[in-house]
Amino acid sequence: MEHTYQYAWVIPLLPLPVIMSMGFGLFLIPTVTKNLRRIWAFPSVLLLSIAMVFSVYLSIQQINGSSIYQYLWSWTINNDFSLEFGYLIDPLTSIMLILITTVGILVLIYSDDYMSHDEEYLRFFVYISFFNTSMLGLVTSSNLIQIYFFWELVGMCSYLLIGFWFTRPIAASACQKAFVTNRVGDFGLLLGILGFFWITGSLEFRDLFKIANNWIPNNGINSLLTTLCAFLLFLGAVAKSAQFPLHIWLPDAMEGPTPISALIHAATMVAAGIFLLARLLPLFIPLPLIMSFISLIGAITLLLGATLALAQRDIKRSLAYSTMSQLGYMMLALGIGSYQAALFHLITHAYSKALLFLGSGSVIHSMEPLVGYSPDKSQNMVLMGGLRKYIPITRTTFLWGTLSLCGIPPLACFWSKDEILSNSWLYSPFWGIIASFTAGLTAFYMFRIYLLTFDGYLRVHFQNYSSTKESSLYSISLWGKSISKEVNRDFVLSTMNNGVSFFSKNISKIPSKVRNRIGSFRTPFLGAKNIFVYPQETGNTMLFPLLILLFFTLFIGFIGIHFDNGVINNGISELDILSKWLTPSRNFLQESSNSFINSYEFLINAISSVSLAIFGLFIAYIFYGSAYSFFQNLHLKNSLVKGNQKNFFLDQVKKKIYSWSYNRGYVDIFYTKVFILGIRGLAELTLFFDKGFIDGITNGVGLVGFCIGEEIKYVGGGRISSYLFFFLSYVSLFLFFFP
Repeated sequence: MEHTYQYAWVIPLLPLPVIMSMGFGLFLIPTVTKNLRRIWAFPSVLLLSIAMVFSVYLSIQQINGSSIYQYLWSWTINNDFSLEFGYLIDPLTSIMLILITTVGILVLIYSDDYMSHDEEYLRFFVYISFFNTSMLGLVTSSNLIQIYFFWELVGMCSYLLIGFWFTRPIAASACQKAFVTNRVGDFGLLLGILGFFWITGSLEFRDLFKIANNWIPNNGINSLLTTLCAFLLFLGAVAKSAQFPLHIWLPDAMEGPTPISALIHAATMVAAGIFLLARLLPLFIPLPLIMSFISLIGAITLLLGATLALAQRDIKRSLAYSTMSQLGYMMLALGIGSYQAALFHLITHAYSKALLFLGSGSVIHSMEPLVGYSPDKSQNMVLMGGLRKYIPITRTTFLWGTLSLCGIPPLACFWSKDEILSNSWLYSPFWGIIASFTAGLTAFYMFRIYLLTFDGYLRVHFQNYSSTKESSLYSISLWGKSISKEVNRDFVLSTMNNGVSFFSKNISKIPSKVRNRIGSFRTPFLGAKNIFVYPQETGNTMLFPLLILLFFTLFIGFIGIHFDNGVINNGISELDILSKWLTPSRNFLQESSNSFINSYEFLINAISSVSLAIFGLFIAYIFYGSAYSFFQNLHLKNSLVKGNQKNFFLDQVKKKIYSWSYNRGYVDIFYTKVFILGIRGLAELTLFFDKGFIDGITNGVGLVGFCIGEEIKYVGGGRISSYLFFFLSYVSLFLFFFP
C-alpha cells in the first residue's frame, strides 16, 4: 500500500502533457493544431480518467487502512529555516480527488460538443485542463505555502475562463471583478499564512495543528494575534467560496461558458474555499470566536443567496445564487463543528449542481436558434417556457436535479441538508430557524426556475411584439385568427417590459383559449415567413454527462447513511464508508463524540424538512405553474379588486421583495457608490490637492523666483546712475524707518 502512495504525486501532473502539447502546438504550428482540434479532447479525458482511477484506488486504501501518507521534499534550507513541498493523502484529500476528477471528466466530455462551434476550442481545453490540474494540486498540498501557490493558479484559471469571450465587454468586466474581489481574500490569506509562520515557525499542517492544540488551550500563544491570523485565513475562504460580503463576483462569473460555470460551482473554485476551511478546521476549533464568526457568515450567506435567487431572470444567475446559498449551508455546518455534514453536502451538492448547470447549458443551446447567440436572450427565463415537450431528456434530468437541491428524499441533497438542519437545531435554535426557513426558500426558487423554463408555453413567440402596436410578423396566428390587441397589450407589457414579475400575476391575463393554443405556435427563424424552428434536444455527447450526473444525484446520498439495528449513525462507524471517509484523522483532529440518532428522531427531522420543501414547491407551483389561474379565480378573486387596501399592501410587499432580489440586495450598488465612486472621488480629491496645493507651492516658488529675477535684471543694467539711485532710495527708506 505504501508503494502505491509513493506515486500519488502523479495525479495532479497527469493532465499536463496534453496541456503542454496543445499550448506549444498553438504557438508553433497553429494551423495544424486547430485542424486537429477535436482530437485533443480524447487524451484530455483519458488522462483525467486515469487520475480518477488512481484516486478511487487511493480512497479504497484509505477506507481499508485509515492511514495518512505524507511525502516531502526539501525545497529551501537556510540555517533554522526550512521550506518543503510534497503531497498529503488522507480521507479529505481522497474524497476531493474523486469529486474533482469525476466532475472534471464529465465537464470535458460535455465541453467537446458545447464548444465545438467556437473558434477558440483548443484554448478553452487548455484553460479547463489546467484548471483541473491546479485544483488537484491544491487538495494534495501538504502545507500552507503550497496551498497558496495552487490557490493563485486556481484564481488565474478562473479569471481566464470567466473572461474566455473577452471581446464581449461584459465578460471582460466580469473576469476583472472576480479577480479583484478574490485578491482581497487572497491578500488576507497570505497575511494569515505569514502570521502563523511567525507564531509557530512552521507551515506544515501536522505541526500547526499540534502546536495550536497544545499552546492555545494553555495560553501559550497570544490569543488576540492567533484570532487575527485565523480571521485572515478565513478571509481567503470567504472570497473563494463567495461568502458575504465578498460574494459579488459569483453571479457575474456566469458570463463564461456554461461548462466552466458547472466546474466552478461544483468541483473547483468555490469548493476550494470549503476545502481550505475543512483542512484548517483543527486550527479554528480552539478559537470559539472564529468558529462563531464562521457560522455567522455562513448563516448570512445562505439566507442572502436564497433571497437574491427569488426574482432573477437569467437561468445561470439564479443557479449561481443557489450555489451561494448552499455554500452558506456548508460554512454554517463547519462553523458549528459539523465537519462530516459540511463535506457530505459538498459532495451531494457538487453532483446535483453540475447536473443543473450542464442542463441549463442544454437549455441555452436549444434556445439559441430561436433568439440568436445572445446570452441576454438565450439565458432569459422570461423567453422560455414549454420546453418540456421539445427537450424531454434535459427536462427530466433538470427536474431530478431540482428536486434533489430542494431536499426531496431519497435524492442526494436530502440526506446532507437534513443532517445540517438537524445539527443546526441542536447547536442553536436561531441557526435552526434560519437554516429551515432557507430550505423552504430553496424549494421555492428552484421550482420557480424549473416552471419558468419547462412549464407553460414558449413565451419567445411574443419577443418582437411592440408595447404600442402589434407586430406585422406575428399579427396573424397559424390558425388564421388575429391575436387580440388586449392579449398583445397585457402580455407584452407584463412579460417583455417588466419581465416575469415576482409572482407572475400578469401572465394569467391571457384568455384561456388563446393560452391553450399558444403551445402549438411555431417561431419564425431569422425573420423568414415560411421557415419555422422548434427548440431541439442537444446531441448525445452533451446528454451523456447529464445521465451520469443523474445517476450520482439519485444514489450518491445513500453512501452517507447507515442503518444498524434501527439506529441511524451519523457519527463514526466501522461499517459506514462515508463516515470513515469524512472523519478527520486522529493525528489531525479528535472527534469529541459520536452522534447517534434513532429512527424516530430521524423520521421527525425528515418529516419537518421535507414538509418545508414541499410547501416551497407548492407555493412556487401556485405562482408559476399551470395551476395559477385556477387558484387565482378560486381563492384570490376578491383580493384583486382595485382599491382593496389589503391587496395594495400585499402588492407593495411583493414589489419590495422583487426589487430586493432583482437588484441583488443592493450590495453591488453599495459597493459601487462606496468603493468605486468613493475611491474615484478620493482619487480626484487627491489629484486636486496634489495639483492645487503641492504643485501650487512648487510652481509658486518658481514663479516668485522668476518675477524677482525679472526685476533684478533691470537693476543690474551697468549704469552707475541707476546704482546710485537705488542706493540712495534704500538708504532713505532705512533712515525713514530707523531714524
